[in-house]
Order: sequence, then structure tokens, then C-alpha cells
Amino acid sequence: MDLAPRLIDTLTPADPQGVVLVLHGGADRQDSPGVSPTQLSVLRMIPVAKAVARAGRGRLAVHRLLNTRRGWDTHHTPVDDVEWALEQVREQYGDRPVGLVGHSLGGRAALLAGGLDPVRSVVALNPWVYPTDGGAMPGRRVLVVHGMRDRIAPPGRAETVARRVARSTDVGFIRIPDGKHAMLRHGRSFDSYAAQFSAAALLGPDDVEVSEPVAAVLAGEPWVTV
Repeated sequence: MDLAPRLIDTLTPADPQGVVLVLHGGADRQDSPGVSPTQLSVLRMIPVAKAVARAGRGRLAVHRLLNTRRGWDTHHTPVDDVEWALEQVREQYGDRPVGLVGHSLGGRAALLAGGLDPVRSVVALNPWVYPTDGGAMPGRRVLVVHGMRDRIAPPGRAETVARRVARSTDVGFIRIPDGKHAMLRHGRSFDSYAAQFSAAALLGPDDVEVSEPVAAVLAGEPWVTV
């Protein structure tokens, strides 16, 4: 298996107003370090990407990023793959604002890459993070959506990171009490919150129909429980 990042198209309008990159999760596997399009953590992001495309109503390009490796190591991380993808986006679309949507390790990558140009919005779904993660992201809009029954990515760590990021930019945190890591239970909520927030951040909130939790976050309420 080739160890190289890839972009998979979900929607590619000729002249989009913005671009959204969807980032999958994953864990290290020594027997198969490369990323397969059929692994569950990759497949789970297909409905997320489709939801973003619907919310953008043809005005957002949407691509799923397949990382170089399944996990995270000191030599090459998913953030490196995000940097590669941003360069591909720039070559294809020019200087369009970009939104990142990531799950698990992809959520961590989104948060760590959120300060890169031209990123303007970040959505982290059940992000697997260290409490020390999170840096300055001035001018960005950030949303964390976390299932409170997640036993793989502790919600408390994500809350700590959200508070740190909130020192430099607007951050909203939506708690889903019964949500678990794989986002199968309440899956439509995870998908729709990510899609609505990304579209509103890149296109403007007046042009996107949003649910009450996302509307509350966009209005400035930092902590929302559904």
C-alpha cells in the first residue's frame, strides 16, 4: 500500500465560495500502517462530507482527506497531511477560505492545524486530544461536538483544550449526553452540527439554515447541551 495522502472528492463546484476538508480518525496498526478507503474510521466520514455538501447548497467544495498513515507519530502526523491538502486546495481553487471538520485523531489534527492559512473554521467531533493541545487561532470560528459517553476520547480533555483555544477566538462546545466515540448513536446530530456550523462560518450565518444548538453557538453561547 502506498503511504501518501489522497483527496477524495465529494463536491467540486467550478467556482466555490469556500472549501471544506473532512478528516478521518484512526489508530496505529503495525501490520497495516497505510490508510484504506474501506476502513471504518474513513467510511464514517462519508455522511459527514455529504451533510456539509448539502448545507453548502453547491457553494462549497467538499473533499475527504485520506492520511498518509493510520496513526500519529513523530516523523509524519495528520497535520502534515492537512498542510499538503491545503496546498492542493490552493492550486485547484485559489485563495478560498477553508473549513476543517475532523473526527477523533482527525479532530485533533483540525484543532492543531486551525491556525494555518487559509483556514477560517474548525469543527472537532469527539476529538482525541492531549490536555496540552490547542493554540492561538485568532479570527477563526471553532466548534467542538462531543459525546459525553465517549470512552476513547475523554470529553474532559476536549473541554480543557476548548477553554485554551477560547482565549484567542470564538469557541462553542456542544455536549451530546448519550453520544459515544464512533458517532453511530445520534449520528445525524454529529453530522448536521458539523455541516451547519461549517457552512455558516464560511458562507455567513444568514445564508444557512441551522438547528437550535448551532444557532446558540453562533450567537455566542459557548457551552450547549442537547
